Amino acid sequence: MTAVSDAPAPVPDPVRSARLAADLDAADLRSDPLRQLWGTEADDALGRGMREPILRAIADDDGVLATLGRLFVLGLPQPEAAVASALPTLGVDGLVALGLARVEGDTVAPCALLRPQSFVDADGVGEWWIASDLDEVALDGPLPADHVLGVGGASRTLAETVVPVQVERALDLGTGCGIQALLVARRAGTVVATDISRRALAYAELNAQLNGVTNIDFRHGSMFDPVAGEAFDLIVSNPPFVITPRTEGVPAYEYRDGGLVGDALVETFVRAAPAHLTRGGIAQMLGNWESRQGVTGLARLEAWVPADLDLWVIEREELTPLAYAELWIRDGGTTPRDAAFVPLLTAWLDDFAARGVTAVGFGYVLLRRGDGEPLRRVERLGQSVSNVGAALAAGLAAHDVLAAGLPSTLLVAPDVTEARHLMPGDDDPSVIELRQGGGFARTVGVDSALAGFVGACDGELTVAQIVGALADLFDVPLADLWADLEPKIRSLVRDGFLTPGE
Repeated sequence: MTAVSDAPAPVPDPVRSARLAADLDAADLRSDPLRQLWGTEADDALGRGMREPILRAIADDDGVLATLGRLFVLGLPQPEAAVASALPTLGVDGLVALGLARVEGDTVAPCALLRPQSFVDADGVGEWWIASDLDEVALDGPLPADHVLGVGGASRTLAETVVPVQVERALDLGTGCGIQALLVARRAGTVVATDISRRALAYAELNAQLNGVTNIDFRHGSMFDPVAGEAFDLIVSNPPFVITPRTEGVPAYEYRDGGLVGDALVETFVRAAPAHLTRGGIAQMLGNWESRQGVTGLARLEAWVPADLDLWVIEREELTPLAYAELWIRDGGTTPRDAAFVPLLTAWLDDFAARGVTAVGFGYVLLRRGDGEPLRRVERLGQSVSNVGAALAAGLAAHDVLAAGLPSTLLVAPDVTEARHLMPGDDDPSVIELRQGGGFARTVGVDSALAGFVGACDGELTVAQIVGALADLFDVPLADLWADLEPKIRSLVRDGFLTPGE
């Protein structure tokens, strides 16, 4: 087992947090000023784990922003006098009282990182200060087991997928540093944020205080235990879903390992979440799922969800057991050059072999307690996507519209283009494709009749009028053409190529 952190946990305090926020604001500790201070190339290098370019860029700078950048962004000790000058409202004693630093002689050593984090959602563009534990670069070694992660790739992915809806009550299950709770709080009356890690809850509460967010209720406990008997309009979760062998000698990191065998944590969430959803309520999570002995992970996941619930699963990637093991062993700071690598790899592969695992999928899960015919979409999308939350919302809305039948008029979505491919010398295209410029960036092959239908969807003619005109143009019976086109049109509406007219 990897050792726990020897750094103190944060001690949230609304008064001291407000003073720190005032000092950070006065110093302009934000993303753009920092990039201007040390340069875009050096800033990008930090994202790859290299801080030396930043240090070289600000080597002779003793200003307030450079001091706080070294202390909070890079996690490096700074002279006490310089820190005191940079934090005149809070002071060094206040910083220590918050659990964010300790004094060692005439220097202030950081106990945490505190970085600006930009975000974009349906309500606009903003930026928060997010505190988290020192990372591998600052520690110059592997992470402790109780490490509280800052805003990582998975956090950003979930943030992009959350459906932008206004709700009364929301739940962030497994809040970590609190980034999802902060985002959801912008569109919710109240947010309950839970975590099994008290250290994570302390960071999450501190981050809410730093950013002036007051509508989050922080609770300690595992999974849904802290909200027993309660229901929510929106549940979001970036749980510790990484599949880790439950074997002695294999590190278990609280921020990524849920302590269960295989993909049982994802199964537990998917089975338990429906009981905590209001009518129309939505639950969204990221997760891993295992394909075992000929049964795909997607099929296993779908079987966990009651048939009367809406389910939309998008698998973004699938890894072999070997690739998955290597990914997460490296994530823990162990490389093939280290003596511990082979034993860890063996433990992972043995664990997968014991369950007959042939692949591990990763993606998004959306559940909804809807009305009418349930939505069941289980699909793989490998292409890059944008504004996923809005695309999911549009897909749910399209499902609800189609439940009442096809709209009388349809419009081509503004991001849709058509591509025609012709063989040299031919007048007629051999392939016609419709392409989405946003959302899930789908590409759909269509025939001439369907392409003609879509081309005429300008909201002026009804669906019936367009199909009637096409039947005359192609000289085919109307009933036969409608039988062919109707399911294809419904599919285009469902996928967002066509939208209801006025």
